[in-house]
Amino acid sequence: MDIVIRQAAPGEYEALGEITAQAYLRDGLLDFGESDAYLAELKDVGKRAAAAEVLVAVRQDRLLGGVTFVPSGGPMADIAGPGEAEIRMLAVAQDARGRGVGEALVRACLDRARAVRGCVRVVLSTQRSMHTAHRIYERVGFARAPERDWNPIPHLDDITLLAYQLTL
Repeated sequence: MDIVIRQAAPGEYEALGEITAQAYLRDGLLDFGESDAYLAELKDVGKRAAAAEVLVAVRQDRLLGGVTFVPSGGPMADIAGPGEAEIRMLAVAQDARGRGVGEALVRACLDRARAVRGCVRVVLSTQRSMHTAHRIYERVGFARAPERDWNPIPHLDDITLLAYQLTL
């Protein structure tokens, strides 16, 4: 599969938002389903693109998935600190899974991080149930960083995101 990774165009924001939202919904990753407040964040690609770099994977002009790359702890960062970039909201369309799209997007983020002056590490957060994503992260060199695990909704005890990091 010839996959091209590039910056998302504004005309693709809505479609990428829908791919991202559907990936999270179908995989049962939103604790409150369609009423989960995070669903709006997943769909709002324009907001992400204004504060970070949104990359898409395309094949023959077909949008396959996307990811948000946050260089050097920008405003979209959840856990990145100084000298760190962050990967967020990786999603691949259901019918494009298992074809290397997710890994290509992650590798593109690593390439961008290596080009950021002073960036020494890439970090990310993932849910416990995202086993396919965990395999991708580990395959490209990420390691678990349990000391950085965190809860995005502190008043709910059962939501802990797992942290991964890769030193460049």
